[in-house]
Amino acid sequence: MIRFLPLLVEVGLLVYCLIDCARTDPAEVRRLPKGGWIVLIILLPLIGGMAWLMAGRPAQTPESAAPGRSTPTAGPRQRERMSPARPLESDIDARLRAEQDRIDREFEQAVRRWQQESGKGPGDGPKPVRGDGPLPGSSDNPAA
Repeated sequence: MIRFLPLLVEVGLLVYCLIDCARTDPAEVRRLPKGGWIVLIILLPLIGGMAWLMAGRPAQTPESAAPGRSTPTAGPRQRERMSPARPLESDIDARLRAEQDRIDREFEQAVRRWQQESGKGPGDGPKPVRGDGPLPGSSDNPAA
């Protein structure tokens, strides 16, 4: 019985690699065309099968996994943990803009309070720095 083990391993590898190669999308196959891999697996079962598994099969990375795809045994809660929801970039941008506006308003209020407490006029104290004003040393800057 033990002498048939290498033959069983070789046949099992041949069958697995042929089915895997046949089910793989042709656009995802690496190194050779899909037909070339099938011929290689059939002609050289042991070497062709190992070559398919190492060099021809699509790389299994998190980026290449289809969104929402999970293992067949995964339940709804496990799928939630496997693919956490990420906020969209536009949501992040909107929150950052709102936070920056809030900070700008607080700064302007603090400057006004300081000017009132110190008795200085609106033009005497520090001015709020904003990204939309003229740059120092430019021709639009009256102080330069």
